[in-house]
Amino acid sequence: MTKDTVVAFRAPDEFSPDPLTDLLRQGARKLIAQAVEAELNAFITAHSDQTDAVGRRRLVRHGHLPEREVQTGIGAVPVKVPRVRDRAPQGAPLRFTSTILPPYLRRARSVEELLPWLYLKGISTGDFSDALAALLGPDAPGLSATTITRLKADWWDDYERWSRRDLSARRYVYFWADGVYFTPRMDEDRQCMLVIIGADEWGNKDVLGLIDGFRESTQSWRELLLDLKRRGLEAAPKLAVGDGAMGFWAALHEVYGKTRVQRCWVHKTANVLNAMPKSVQPKAKAQLKDIWMAETKAEANAAFEFFVEAYGVKYDRAVKCLTKDRDDLLAFYGFPAEHWKHIRTTNPIESTFATVRHRTTKTKGCLSRQSALALTHQLMLSAKKKWRKLDGQNRLPEIIQGVEFRDGIKHEIKAA
Repeated sequence: MTKDTVVAFRAPDEFSPDPLTDLLRQGARKLIAQAVEAELNAFITAHSDQTDAVGRRRLVRHGHLPEREVQTGIGAVPVKVPRVRDRAPQGAPLRFTSTILPPYLRRARSVEELLPWLYLKGISTGDFSDALAALLGPDAPGLSATTITRLKADWWDDYERWSRRDLSARRYVYFWADGVYFTPRMDEDRQCMLVIIGADEWGNKDVLGLIDGFRESTQSWRELLLDLKRRGLEAAPKLAVGDGAMGFWAALHEVYGKTRVQRCWVHKTANVLNAMPKSVQPKAKAQLKDIWMAETKAEANAAFEFFVEAYGVKYDRAVKCLTKDRDDLLAFYGFPAEHWKHIRTTNPIESTFATVRHRTTKTKGCLSRQSALALTHQLMLSAKKKWRKLDGQNRLPEIIQGVEFRDGIKHEIKAA
């Protein structure tokens, strides 16, 4: 009698079908068929008054197109799209095109968005088939390494079209700017991505610029800002939020000289604390928070002076790091209080690129320039759907008109 216990594990391709997933796919197939049928009925009804030469209805059903499979988040779902016949074509014949199942659709949008996320999370192109088979089923077609490579080429085309789009239709009030560094590094000595996010006059956030740059140099930022201006952003934003990268601020003053500066409190706090011993950092961090969370600029200045007096003797380097940007750190008090939580930091960029900064132990060597730009663009398009609009949207037209705000409140000038 042996004491050894051997547990045999089945290989991935030996897994039995999941009854629940099969049931979901069957239900999805029925729901899709019903939705497409409703689309077809609406299309035929919209043209029911049209007849042919002998008085018959112009449009009649004409079977179905060949069945095809669409990759979805629950695996491959077989679908069939009905078609119609136009009995009396006059010029171009009437054709039915489903908005739910457009021609040549092979993958649901959720699967398309999954691919760049998987790549940015560290799945190499050679492992995509195995990774997606676990999610979508072992029979998922069209998801080989070659397909992923072709999709990356499509993403690059999307990025190039996006980077040439016209920007003159909207007025942007705020900018957030940051340089995002990659691990592994990018090739061609392009060390980072330069990103600008803007908030327009209705409070909507949008990605305005995304290029690769040489370590956030002034020249790289200047190229990006001049390109935005060339494509229609003539009016300077009222406020730009960024970290201590001097390249951006130098370029901003050249291109949009009237824009006010707000230094990011998250970056500044980290820089100040790095110049202090760890034993002091928790208390110092709380006292820094007292500055930027103060209700008025006067209270913020009082908290500022307290920090300088408390730490100036022992930790002069930390205090100097803080005081050299004093005016720029408190610029937000001249804007509506509803916007303060949005404009005190570069969080719109930081939160979006948290995934990018943790990219990947599996990628060998460097990211190519095209791969980095194309994939980052896809990531931002996906993240953009979850961005919140600015609070206090009714204040944005007032900012554009030059209304003065003091301590976050509209300043009314009393008549003499």
